[in-house]
Amino acid sequence: MIEARNLSIGYGSGRHRTCIASGIDARIDDGRLCCLVGRNGTGKSTLLRTLAGLLPALDGSIMASGPDKADATDLTSAKDSEKTRLVSVVLTGHPDAGMLKVRDVVGFGRIPFSGILGGLSDPDEKAIDNAIRLVGIEELEQKDIDCLSDGEYQKVMIAKALAQETPVILLDEPSAFLDYPSKLELMDLLAGLAHNEGKTILLSSHDLDIVNGRADMYWIMEKRNGESRLTTSSELTFQL
Repeated sequence: MIEARNLSIGYGSGRHRTCIASGIDARIDDGRLCCLVGRNGTGKSTLLRTLAGLLPALDGSIMASGPDKADATDLTSAKDSEKTRLVSVVLTGHPDAGMLKVRDVVGFGRIPFSGILGGLSDPDEKAIDNAIRLVGIEELEQKDIDCLSDGEYQKVMIAKALAQETPVILLDEPSAFLDYPSKLELMDLLAGLAHNEGKTILLSSHDLDIVNGRADMYWIMEKRNGESRLTTSSELTFQL
């Protein structure tokens, strides 16, 4: 699960901080797919990056745990090594990865276990095999990463997150550059990973017609009186 407790998000520190949203209380349990929606500028990406530990929280706490762990870890004070065992992140974009093969990129998900220069052990190789199988990209694993379509590339990034074997996966606009059929396929894939593999998945999206009825719950960011507020719902009541 992942849970925000009285969380404030934004930028800066001390007197020079800019708060985008405060008082965020929300939770996603394991085996659930949650969609974060809201208009541009409401702080969706900031929230995701804060939950992932890429941005520091201004106030509050972020608790995370796996289904087999009784005690949750506060990510706001945890070491990087602890965070990478609990939360993996899929960001928007298609960076230049040179001539790396798909399997090599998926293998980067094992860095928290093997280290940057470490060799891959048998458990590492099995985790990579399992991630590739779950996403269904066996036929791509020896292709150059730069030769993939946007939809294929996004699957590889999800496989990389799965290879990291974290209970929580966060995705920032994963369907942004996909065609309509690929968007549907991606949502079905993420729902299956949540429901069948017990993953806690939070994704942001502007594709309301795609996520509506496919997510188990929704986090809705709306700006009121100059500051964003987060509400949660089991139904999508928000319109762009």
